[in-house]
Amino acid sequence: MALHKGPEKPDERPLSLNPFYGEANPVSGMTEAPPKHRLPDNPMAPTAAYQLVHDELMLDGNSRLNLATFVTTWMEPQAGVLMAECRDKNMIDKDEYPRTAELERRCVAMLADLWNAPDPSAAVGCSTTGSSEACMLAGMALKRRWSRRNPDSGARPNLVMGVNVQVCWEKFCNFWEVEPRLIPMEGERYHLDPQAAADRCDENTIGVVGILGSTFDGSYEPIAELCAALDALQERTGLDIPVHVDGASGAMVAPFLDEDLVWDFRLPRVASINTSGHKYGLVYPGVGWALWRDKEALPEELVFRVNYLGGDMPTFALNFSRPGAQVVAQYYTLVRLGRAGFRTVQQTTRDVARGIADRVEALGDFRLLTRGDALPVFAFTTAPDITSYDVFDVSRRMRESGWLLPAYTFPPNREDLSVLRVVCRNGFSEDLADLFVEDLTRLLPELRRQSGPLDRDKGAATSFHH
Repeated sequence: MALHKGPEKPDERPLSLNPFYGEANPVSGMTEAPPKHRLPDNPMAPTAAYQLVHDELMLDGNSRLNLATFVTTWMEPQAGVLMAECRDKNMIDKDEYPRTAELERRCVAMLADLWNAPDPSAAVGCSTTGSSEACMLAGMALKRRWSRRNPDSGARPNLVMGVNVQVCWEKFCNFWEVEPRLIPMEGERYHLDPQAAADRCDENTIGVVGILGSTFDGSYEPIAELCAALDALQERTGLDIPVHVDGASGAMVAPFLDEDLVWDFRLPRVASINTSGHKYGLVYPGVGWALWRDKEALPEELVFRVNYLGGDMPTFALNFSRPGAQVVAQYYTLVRLGRAGFRTVQQTTRDVARGIADRVEALGDFRLLTRGDALPVFAFTTAPDITSYDVFDVSRRMRESGWLLPAYTFPPNREDLSVLRVVCRNGFSEDLADLFVEDLTRLLPELRRQSGPLDRDKGAATSFHH
């Protein structure tokens, strides 16, 4: 969540209020507009307040054209109705809303089965506000298990992961005082190297994070190879290092499209998995999931029990109160689509991504880093002979047509590489793909006539979202 501060110089101009907006102020009888940065003295009519806020939000980008975000931007109307019916239910109040709690439990059971838990009934899990919270919870469990094994250690624990991890893992290490040991990118390898990860482990390593669907380019990290490297490490040294799989996106893609890929609880070393229900779980923003293979993987002392809302409620979360709407929408989506439905939706999305990637490559101005073969996501950069413009110029010009196409630099050791990334989601149709390629093709002649890339602060020019 972004931090905000008040304006350096308060804008005393009031918001503009059209007299056609309706009723006069019910208290003052006037139609003057409210101030921007302080509470108005009097209430205003709901129709006027709605229109005022609605008009300002028109200046936001169109979420359906946002190729930066992984977050779901379209659901069926029936799902929207269910969410509206449940938006006033507090997810934490399981005694008052037992059926909502039951749907959450069923979602956990379905995911445990989907991710091949050895005994789905023994797996434990919970809903969260998203993958960031789920990763924090998984990291806390890893750290507590390490503390149990090393009760008298005064050493600082560490967590091994690729430099391509989402920023939530950097936050975890900062907030919980864990040393991040980041494996840098090398050459054409844009994510973690299994052997390099094993080599960075020691007796103070709480775990290794593997990413199933890298934010930077959409590729899967080799989870099975990572576990094999850690198995070999244990044979040599006795160190038993657990793995957490950050499947924010891929954990809801691979089970349906890459069934032969072994990355989940079939690997004994995988202790926990998270995913974002609001990414390729096909639910509007506000829901994630964290699962552990069994109770031993989640230390009991991390689970709190409260009774002041009625009943005895075990809870493991950073947040307390939150709406039940997204959990209900997740259950709706799971039972609505089933395995076959998810497979069709995700395959269609992957086909769209591959099709766009091929057409972008055929333009001749770009070099593909990935092709949408893992996540329905691909990254590309300008071809070596293109010197008149760069990826930031492309991002800026595509925004003029409404497309939010992120441009950003890669992390160490590939800071020299700047790329564009296209995230295809359910609802991004072949028709929209055609329009995207047409708009990109149309602007290239003008970009080629530039004398060189426009000067700008490249860091400020990026538009990068998880």
